[in-house]
Amino acid sequence: MVLEYFISIINYFVMFVLIMISVAFMTLLEQKVVGSMQIRVGPNKTGFWGVLQPFADAVKLFFKENMNLQVSNMTVFFISPAMSLMFSLGLWLTYPFMEGGLDFFLGVLFFICLSSIGIYPIMLMGWASNCKYSMMGSMRAMAQMISYEVSLMMIILSLIYMKSSFNFKDLMDWEFILLSLTIYFPLSTIWLASSLAETNRTPYDFSESGSELVSGFNTEYSGGGFTLIFLSEYSSILFMSFLFCILFLGYTNMNLFTLFSTMVIAFLFIWIRSTMPRYRYDKLMYLAWKVFLPVSLLLFIYYLSFN
Repeated sequence: MVLEYFISIINYFVMFVLIMISVAFMTLLEQKVVGSMQIRVGPNKTGFWGVLQPFADAVKLFFKENMNLQVSNMTVFFISPAMSLMFSLGLWLTYPFMEGGLDFFLGVLFFICLSSIGIYPIMLMGWASNCKYSMMGSMRAMAQMISYEVSLMMIILSLIYMKSSFNFKDLMDWEFILLSLTIYFPLSTIWLASSLAETNRTPYDFSESGSELVSGFNTEYSGGGFTLIFLSEYSSILFMSFLFCILFLGYTNMNLFTLFSTMVIAFLFIWIRSTMPRYRYDKLMYLAWKVFLPVSLLLFIYYLSFN
């Protein structure tokens, strides 16, 4: 029993280290892809072809001075980014290892609870900053994340009904990959669009919209705090990309094709950022409540007829 717990701890420690390295190189991928799409070079000075740029950015950010605000709750101000990263990494606990990991029989419920709790650090960051721009950014983020979570939960409910299980190991166990691609194609498109809103990415980046809110809820953050927010955001993007592959591409185990597919979905996040303009906020809420929610509800009723 002790050996099993020790193996689980080692597995998750290695996984978290690899996630942090993946996040670092995803930032490099984003800089390169956005640079190419906008016909500019991107980072190319630090190391060969700019490969060491993420490590240079990390050193620069962690050694930058943190601001101490005069009128603010500094305890909440400094703890909130760490909470955000903790919740983001906690989502990866739901991945069903073949051996050496935690067996979540209710892993889907754990994912729903943890992704919902992830709203609170953003709210606390805006409140503790004591800045109207930060507060507006956090309120926007809360509204859009709650709105699009409803559609995400309806999609997950459809998957749970089809497989009669709350365990991710059962949800990813498809006999034929084509079956999940054809039956779940409408759900997969709504899931991808809702994931963009859930992770505050373009064209739904209202929490950080630079044109009117000057970086939004993280306006007052610099140095280490900003780095933790940054890591949290990109870790969530990688997880949502990975979850897309698990739910809709029917992978039964981890292999190179799974990792390649995850990076393709993550590339889509970057591609959309490079090409799509930002929505108007009322259209964002209209899309969530009057398009995605009714469609996901109708699809759920359609899947009920399969039984």
